[in-house]
Amino acid sequence: MTTSIALLGTGLMGLPMARQLLGAGHKLTVWNRDASKAAPLAGEGALVAASAADAVKGASHIITMLTDGTVVGHVLFETGVAEAISPDATVIDMSSIQPGQARAHAERLSRLGVFHLDAPVSGGTGGAEAGTLAIMAGGDQQVFDNASGLLSAMGRAVRVGPSGAGQLAKLANQAIVGIAIGAISEATLLVSEGGGDLEAFRSALAGGFADSTILQVHGQRMQANDFAPRGRVSVQIKDLDNVLLEAGHLGIRLPMVEAVRDRFVRLMTELDGGNLDHSALFVELLDLNGRSPAPRV
Repeated sequence: MTTSIALLGTGLMGLPMARQLLGAGHKLTVWNRDASKAAPLAGEGALVAASAADAVKGASHIITMLTDGTVVGHVLFETGVAEAISPDATVIDMSSIQPGQARAHAERLSRLGVFHLDAPVSGGTGGAEAGTLAIMAGGDQQVFDNASGLLSAMGRAVRVGPSGAGQLAKLANQAIVGIAIGAISEATLLVSEGGGDLEAFRSALAGGFADSTILQVHGQRMQANDFAPRGRVSVQIKDLDNVLLEAGHLGIRLPMVEAVRDRFVRLMTELDGGNLDHSALFVELLDLNGRSPAPRV
């Protein structure tokens, strides 16, 4: 059992992840910029810290689950956190940020005697609540092995390479997710306009080559006109922008990512959909076709 864990960021994903850690018997201190989002955990066995720097004092592992790389860098290096971390502790950044940012953070922390893993996740709030997240980790093998027990409380962790590789894998994951949502929205509209039964359609595809979690989960949301945010459109855009930024660094073009990113941007800027679930790309497709969403099921 890990002696002490600090978790910085208890939003949509961080809160259920904290609950999984508590359920596994870990001693946990939490912090969130908006303290009201961390407050419920006080009644569940966590210590709620007044500041991020206070949260990390004495922790053997520090988990960050924050908005983006700029926020992660600010919290780590501009609020006294890095200096408050004990030598030989490990920072596990589970946020989705740029691979280059992850490598830079790892280098800065190493100069303070602090280890680092970039370990972004996939599975959304449902996976966080169930403790079944896919965790893609980059960093030293021994550091990963030492953190494996902690990570297993939140999902299935796989080391995919050195520092930054976890974030690269997450970018690839988000490219697949974004493109798949676009494909499933078009398939859903095609079947619906042709008079097909959408629930039966998804059942018919189950187990075949076109089946996926995106088809079954997001396809159902499209059918039900249920776009309450689990993975926000604004976050999907941030991730796709990072995919394209990394592709530019590598000297390659990803035309499908470019196209679906532009559609998500249209959904946010022209249709005010930035805070909707990313399955709401279906709304953008309906608008392109002069259709209105069906009544909420």
